[in-house]
Amino acid sequence: MKSKVVLITGTSSGFGKACAEHLHSLGHRVYGTSRKATVVLSENLGGGYTTIPLDVSDDDSVRAGISFVQEREGRIDVVVNNAGIGLAGSIEDTSIDEAKMLFETNFFGVHRVCRAVLPLLRAQGSGLIVNVSSIGGLITIPFQGFYSASKYALESMTDALRMELAPCGVAVCLIEPGDFKTGFTAARVFATASRSGSAYADRCRRAVEAMERDEQNGANPQALAVLLAKIIAARRPQPRYLAGMPVQKLGPLVKSVLPARWFDKILMSMYRI
Repeated sequence: MKSKVVLITGTSSGFGKACAEHLHSLGHRVYGTSRKATVVLSENLGGGYTTIPLDVSDDDSVRAGISFVQEREGRIDVVVNNAGIGLAGSIEDTSIDEAKMLFETNFFGVHRVCRAVLPLLRAQGSGLIVNVSSIGGLITIPFQGFYSASKYALESMTDALRMELAPCGVAVCLIEPGDFKTGFTAARVFATASRSGSAYADRCRRAVEAMERDEQNGANPQALAVLLAKIIAARRPQPRYLAGMPVQKLGPLVKSVLPARWFDKILMSMYRI
């Protein structure tokens, strides 16, 4: 397989780290990013992938990170928009500022990276953008409503981007993971009002406990890394790839055939609310 220059956001742990390590092991030139990283070149890591600082919520940081890779490599072949955060709490308990904080990373962060890298990809006449969404972008998760909303928005933006770039030689696709055992569980943020006498406190707690149980019993992130490698090697990547446990991958299909009230009841039962 031909070695490619790959930029992956959010590689400090979880999906991003697993993907960066796996792609590097296959011979790709990988640049992994995180907000708090310092520049560590691959040659200083005993042959590991290069890490660079890049904060997807900051225009200057994104431009600097992409310029760094371009100057060293002369091109970027694959961009994986993986950086993301979780936010739990009812819709009523979530403040506008908390919702904006989530969207700044999960949605606008992806948009920011795409805007910065697309002039290079279009000039090359080639490239691949992989946006990491979620099954939560196909099925709304109670008490993670804004997280689901950010992923629904990402799904729509990615569909538009794929069509807009079709004549430019740049492919665009989505990975939609279900539950995986990663650091996402411990890093989940809670709406402040959800923990201060909220009318939803008990139901929110039960829902999040169910989420955490499913996540900690979820698939190994290495499986997603293997899938990403296959997508990169594909001549024509599919628009979207579901990833995770077989029963979860059936969820969107079940949703498409059941009446909405029935599907709501199934979800409410799963999350004990």
